[in-house]
Amino acid sequence: MLIAKRLSRHYLATRFTTAPSTVFSCSIELEYQDADEGSTLAWDASGWVGGDINRVWFRSEGERTNGVTEDAELQLLYGRSIGPWWDVVAGVRQDFKPESPQTWAAFGIQGMALYAFEAEATAFVGENGQTAARLEGEYDILLTNRLILQPTAEMNFYGKNDPERGVGSGLANTELGLRLRYEIVRQFAPYIGVSWSRSYGNTADMVRDEGGDVDEARFVAGIRMWF
Repeated sequence: MLIAKRLSRHYLATRFTTAPSTVFSCSIELEYQDADEGSTLAWDASGWVGGDINRVWFRSEGERTNGVTEDAELQLLYGRSIGPWWDVVAGVRQDFKPESPQTWAAFGIQGMALYAFEAEATAFVGENGQTAARLEGEYDILLTNRLILQPTAEMNFYGKNDPERGVGSGLANTELGLRLRYEIVRQFAPYIGVSWSRSYGNTADMVRDEGGDVDEARFVAGIRMWF
């Protein structure tokens, strides 16, 4: 599950400031999705506290479908700047759903590539020797000062099959999104869009065995806030 979650301009504005020495920033998205299995409410939140070099980051995302929590995840990471636009991060990830809780060690890199393209690559080592990796990217296309089109992408990989949680080894799934938001003020923006997800390989086989679809397109609508 992917919802774009960081704000490039706000990140740049606070990366190199002279005061205050400690800053807090948080962005939150709440999103309705028209899923095949019913109405889904998704959330995506991230933020940090710290200074120009050292920061503590948190990330949380999840989905509730028809009032039942299907996915829920929380990450707590220490980040250190290695350049004007990049941080290395390390910490812990806790999965609450699906199925039984699972704890992971997490480490990766995040930041801004050319043309303000935001990227995030994180590797995970979990219980029972499971490994995983996640790649995410997003880009803001300014149509006007307030109207912004944002394409997003996410890929998830796993080291071995985990039938309990419905994931297989190798490339498990991808998600592409396109959202159009209108910034009423910089800190608040409603948006609409579409997302498309697909499962692959062993993960797709598990989805089929459960009677699910290996690919799905969803209409989405939500609000985006930061402070």
